[in-house]
Amino acid sequence: MARQPYDTIIFDLGGVLIDWNPRHLYQKIFSTETEIDHFLTEICPYSWNLEQDAGKSLAQATEERVALFPEWEVPIRAYYGRWEEMLGGAIMGTVDLLESLLAAKRYKILALTNWSLETYPIPLARHEFLSWFEGVVISGEEKCAKPDPRIYQILFDRYQVDPQKAIFIDDNAHNVEAGKKAGLTSIQFLSPMQLREDLSDLL
Repeated sequence: MARQPYDTIIFDLGGVLIDWNPRHLYQKIFSTETEIDHFLTEICPYSWNLEQDAGKSLAQATEERVALFPEWEVPIRAYYGRWEEMLGGAIMGTVDLLESLLAAKRYKILALTNWSLETYPIPLARHEFLSWFEGVVISGEEKCAKPDPRIYQILFDRYQVDPQKAIFIDDNAHNVEAGKKAGLTSIQFLSPMQLREDLSDLL
């Protein structure tokens, strides 16, 4: 059976190429994992951060959250006030894989990321590999975020992507499922080694 002739590979950024995790910050603020779990589940959950990834102002979001939970004001303000401390660096195994795919000169290499435009300049200044992509679609710029199907279509239209010939990589299971629904061959990222093996089975 002939392999599918893929011509495009689409990377998520946070959690795939860049180690972004709020726990890196909140381990400095709270003394127990239980406190961190409560804060990141009930006070500033992923769903709240996703609103900013979709274009909401960080300042507005922070003030609204402080008004809701005034007793948590200090850690709430730290979320974006100390946001850089959530960055743990590049995931080098994936960066190496990205570099090898680019060197092959066989694929259009794109990025589709949920990221606030207010914070994106920070990793952009730190990581040269963010300039390697032929194109990047950033949720904060588009005012919609994965798993919204509209952002996948934006990428398809802007960079002439045939989803049937594209592979999409994301660490978030909901985004992977949305990618599949959009017609993409989608891989959930667990580790650089696992990703390398999954890609070698496809390419």
